[in-house]
Amino acid sequence: MDATDRVSPADAVPAGAERAGAVPAGAVSVEAAPVDARRRGPIAGLALACHPGPALAVTALACALALGSGLDGPRSALVTGAVLTGQLSVGWCNDAYDARRDALAARRDKPAADGTVEPGAVWAAAATALALCVPLSLACGGLAGTVHLAAVTAAWIYNLRLKATALSWLPYAVGFGALPAAVTLSLPGGPWPRWWTVTAGALLGFAAHLADTLPDIAADRAAGVRGLPQRLGAAKTRLLLPLPLLGATAVLALGPPGPMDAGGVAALVLAGAAALAGPALGRRWRKAALAGAVAVAAVDLALLVARGTSAA
Repeated sequence: MDATDRVSPADAVPAGAERAGAVPAGAVSVEAAPVDARRRGPIAGLALACHPGPALAVTALACALALGSGLDGPRSALVTGAVLTGQLSVGWCNDAYDARRDALAARRDKPAADGTVEPGAVWAAAATALALCVPLSLACGGLAGTVHLAAVTAAWIYNLRLKATALSWLPYAVGFGALPAAVTLSLPGGPWPRWWTVTAGALLGFAAHLADTLPDIAADRAAGVRGLPQRLGAAKTRLLLPLPLLGATAVLALGPPGPMDAGGVAALVLAGAAALAGPALGRRWRKAALAGAVAVAAVDLALLVARGTSAA
């Protein structure tokens, strides 16, 4: 599959896995969901379908950046609300679009695929969140809102198109790079962000894509998803992952004018340990690489808050 192929819930299933109107043995259809899945209820299903972990993590990051950049309480709340609604729309879009493929793969952790909530309801939730995201983003300022909405658009394009292509990393780089820019542009006067904050964000986004995908590479390949990590394979992805993680911290430590201070040195040491430990432990703990990426992101956030994001 090349970068021009479109993957949908129908054609992302391996050849021969489905015949007219039938679900493969062992798969979970929306119509014949397990009883324990239905017991969760549609509200709980919607909450789980939005990818709550990543959505809350990115929202918390935006809130911390907003407060650390000097935005007042109401303005920080506005930025946080814009990011939260954008993340909710992206998570729901992802699960709704992949519902049929996830059902064929017997994904019991996907509410839109196991019958907990109808895919149509998840699509409606995604559209509602997106509709709220637009005015909230623009209320942060015309340029700030445009930057944030561009990041949300990139994430939707990932879900609908780029996830199964060699450019699967690009929406992550755009989205994470845009986050400090959107926060900075929300400040009074709309100052431009410092180049190293945007560069570090983009590198962290690239690393987040690798870390998040790494545990599921084999299953994704079987389902026909051929993003960059799936094309590289688990071994090469594990070797590549520390590079953007360390690169992000190095940019933040070395980017500001003047010699690197003790905080920058400490950040490099901590980030280096976390970046290397995550992939190394990945064979024993499925989410170790992602945990390492989160640890590096925490170190980088501390640097960002300490040094500010704007060029003003």
